[in-house]
Amino acid sequence: MIKIVLLRHGESTWNKKGLFTGWVDVGLTEKGKQEAKKAGQSLKKANINFDVAFTSLLKRASLTMNITLKEMGLANIKKITDWRLNERHYGNLQGLNKKEMAAKFGEKQVLIWRRSYSVRPPEISKNNKYNQLGELKYKNIPVPKAESLKDVVGRIIPFWREQIIPRLKNQERILITGSGNSLRALIKYLDKMSAKEILEVNVPTGIPLVYELDNKFKPLRHYYLADKKILQMEMKKVKNQGKK
Repeated sequence: MIKIVLLRHGESTWNKKGLFTGWVDVGLTEKGKQEAKKAGQSLKKANINFDVAFTSLLKRASLTMNITLKEMGLANIKKITDWRLNERHYGNLQGLNKKEMAAKFGEKQVLIWRRSYSVRPPEISKNNKYNQLGELKYKNIPVPKAESLKDVVGRIIPFWREQIIPRLKNQERILITGSGNSLRALIKYLDKMSAKEILEVNVPTGIPLVYELDNKFKPLRHYYLADKKILQMEMKKVKNQGKK
C-alpha cells in the first residue's frame, strides 16, 4: 500500500485575523504551532513515516513541516522547497479583512473570490506593500499578479509529475506541507473533481490528510487523522471565513 500525506500549515497569524494572505509571508500563531505538533503525534501514532518532505517558500508551511517532523523524530530527513506549493496569490485582496470585504461587497462576491474555480481576484498593484515582485526568494520565479484556483492547478500538476511521481516509483514515503488552495488544487487533480465539486472542499489547518494509492499512483481512498466531530468543526470554520 502506497501512502502519501498532505498537510495544511497550522493556523497563521493572518488566519486568526481573518485576512486574505496569499503569498504574504506570515508566521504561525501559538495555536498553529500546537496544531503542527499534534499532527506529528497523530502521524507517529498511525505508524506513518517519511523519507522526504516537500513544502512551499512560505514560512507558515515550512515551520509546520519542521515542527511536525521534529515531533516524529524525523527532523533530519530530506526537505525540498518548491514555489508551486505556495498559496494561491490573492492579488490586491492580500492584507484585506474577509469579513470587512463581505460587508462592503457582499458575501456572494467574497465567496466568488475565495472559492470560484476560474475567477481571479483584482490584480495586485505595483505600489501595494504586499506585492512580492522583487523579493529575492522569488528570483527567476514567475510571481503572479493574481491567481484563480485553476491557475494553481496549472502549477500543481507539473509539481506532482516532476517531483512526486519519480519518488513514488522509487518507493519513497512523502509528506507534502502546503496551504489551503495549493492542497485543494492537488486534491482536485488526484480525485478528478469537477470545478463545482472542489467548491465544497475545505481543508482544515494542521490535520494530516492521508491518501492511499494503487500501484499506478491513483487514489484508492483518503482520510484525515482526526476525530470526526473535531474534523467537521474545523472544516466548518474554514467554510465560514468571509461571512459577515
